[in-house]
Amino acid sequence: MKNQRKIALVLTITALTLFGVVNLNDSQRFASAQTTATPTPAEFNQADALAKLKEQIKGKEQEPAEKVFKNIQSLKGVPAGRLLAIMEMGYARSLGVNCTHCHTPEKWEAEDKNTKQIAREMSAMVGTINNSLLKNIKNLKSATPTVNCTTCHRGQIKPALNLPN
Repeated sequence: MKNQRKIALVLTITALTLFGVVNLNDSQRFASAQTTATPTPAEFNQADALAKLKEQIKGKEQEPAEKVFKNIQSLKGVPAGRLLAIMEMGYARSLGVNCTHCHTPEKWEAEDKNTKQIAREMSAMVGTINNSLLKNIKNLKSATPTVNCTTCHRGQIKPALNLPN
């Protein structure tokens, strides 16, 4: 288990470097990364917001997300009903945030928060790690090793870079 964590950390740092997200010689890039949750509007209730969205897409849950929601860029082809679960479980819970970290309530398609683009780019990085990099590591115990947001973030916005031995 310890080796898997170390491998995941090395792969993440390598991928971040390859994608230009991190320059290991530039500590200021680390300092400028957002490490706290975006403040939640006092009136925002995630459970209510998700219930409202589920009601709005009723009968369209199996349609591709890009046909049901506006401005879908990186999860095209995912069923609309599943998209909401991915956002709630895969992103919000993995980062310890709620919808307002990346979205403006009632204007879900808006591009007014840089965290939305960061999430898209991180998702692309995870895809590269899972589809290209992990398969090249010999002797992994899993035939299909994968990483996801939780692998590094563990419920926190700032990735866990100093894992215990």
